[in-house]
Amino acid sequence: MGDPRRLKKKYATPNNPFEKDRIVEEFTYLGKYGLRNKKEFRKHKYQLSHYRQLARANRTLPDGIREERFAEIRSGLEKLGLVGADATTDDILSLTVEHILERRLQTIVHKNGLAKTIQQARQFVTHGHIAVNGAIIDSPSYLVKKDDQVDYAANSPFKIDASKIWGGAARKDKASEEVAGAEED
Repeated sequence: MGDPRRLKKKYATPNNPFEKDRIVEEFTYLGKYGLRNKKEFRKHKYQLSHYRQLARANRTLPDGIREERFAEIRSGLEKLGLVGADATTDDILSLTVEHILERRLQTIVHKNGLAKTIQQARQFVTHGHIAVNGAIIDSPSYLVKKDDQVDYAANSPFKIDASKIWGGAARKDKASEEVAGAEED
């Protein structure tokens, strides 16, 4: 009879699908962050609207409950690196979808220099060449927490020799520097 869970969509489609300004905005983000399709963009936009909705609803609660709930919301967003420790409700409401897209594993891999292009970063993640805190993550949309360590997986050929990346080395890895240093001695 299928999965017993009640599956829900994790994104919302626009009311007017042919609005030019929105289409241009979506394609801009798709190209800049290497998203596969608009569904990925809408998923993160929906995620952002959820955080903003929690912050707005929190304003209407009594003072004692408001402080506890806001601390929970802020700590969750702080772990993701979206807001600071001293964030206010206005800081949460001023978040944009770009803040969330910057925390994606695919974007972090590209920004750390593990891949030459954003598309290559997506390929490395899906092929299992990237590990977060030692665990292989194969989902490019994984949101990296601010204290997570992103590097090549232990079984990846790029961990030992980054020159195997097409077009030359994206960055020198510590392990390859140590191997080169050991060979010189």
